Amino acid sequence: MTFVSMTEMLQCARKENYAVGQFNINGLLWVQAILQAAEETRSPVILAASDRMIEYLGGFATIASMVKAVKEELEITVPVALHLDHGTSFSRCVQAIDAGFSSVMYDGSHLPIQDNIANTQKVTSYAHAHGVSVEAEVGSVGGMEDGLVGGIRYADQSECERLVREAGVDALAPALGSVHGKYQGEPVLGFKEMEAIAEAVRIPLVLHGASGIPLPQLKRAIELGHAKVNYNTELVTAWTEAVRAVLEENPSLCEPRAIMMPAKEALVAIVKEKINKLGSAGKA
Repeated sequence: MTFVSMTEMLQCARKENYAVGQFNINGLLWVQAILQAAEETRSPVILAASDRMIEYLGGFATIASMVKAVKEELEITVPVALHLDHGTSFSRCVQAIDAGFSSVMYDGSHLPIQDNIANTQKVTSYAHAHGVSVEAEVGSVGGMEDGLVGGIRYADQSECERLVREAGVDALAPALGSVHGKYQGEPVLGFKEMEAIAEAVRIPLVLHGASGIPLPQLKRAIELGHAKVNYNTELVTAWTEAVRAVLEENPSLCEPRAIMMPAKEALVAIVKEKINKLGSAGKA
């Protein structure tokens, strides 16, 4: 299989007290940079495409083929999961699975819990029959990113327990104070609630909106069961700053490769930085 599901890598990370990074794809350059960084640090890695970015990136099959081709071209040997982030429906999750994604997230967090559970059950049934892992979300991660807009609503522990028990998911993203996009001030995560939920569900937790979370809080979240940590904003920012710097220094430059290679180097550097902070370097 070209890609692996997240199940084993996250269970191992949770057991050994580190986390695997999910890095969102925004184009071919991102795929190259993320895979290069993972290989050079010998870290398992999760490449993700947000549901709201699928058409922009060329569709499910194009994304799967692109990541597969780059993985083979670069001779990547570390475990790689290809994940659908914030899948909006059962149908979209099925499309991702049929195209070759090895993991999907169904995001029914905006629905009443019974509907969230029912829809997640359908996704899990189809995914597990195809060897694909499933992530679900309870509560509301605040902020805005990739078209996701929302205020923070903490996950309810009893709802988390029900979803895990009834839907049989492999990873759970309980909203506990993180946000998508840039933070206004310092993040404050709900560690008391986090500890209780982790103890109750006993499966790997997922931290969305990790960009900008201070290292001590990040390490505490990992200690309390977060085995998957999602990054996008800090990567987007690093890419933008690198492109802007090149164009400001060379305003007449119009060679795409000359403009983009420093941005790729910036992406490789920040992905390596995150991998080292998560403790997954050398775990492949």
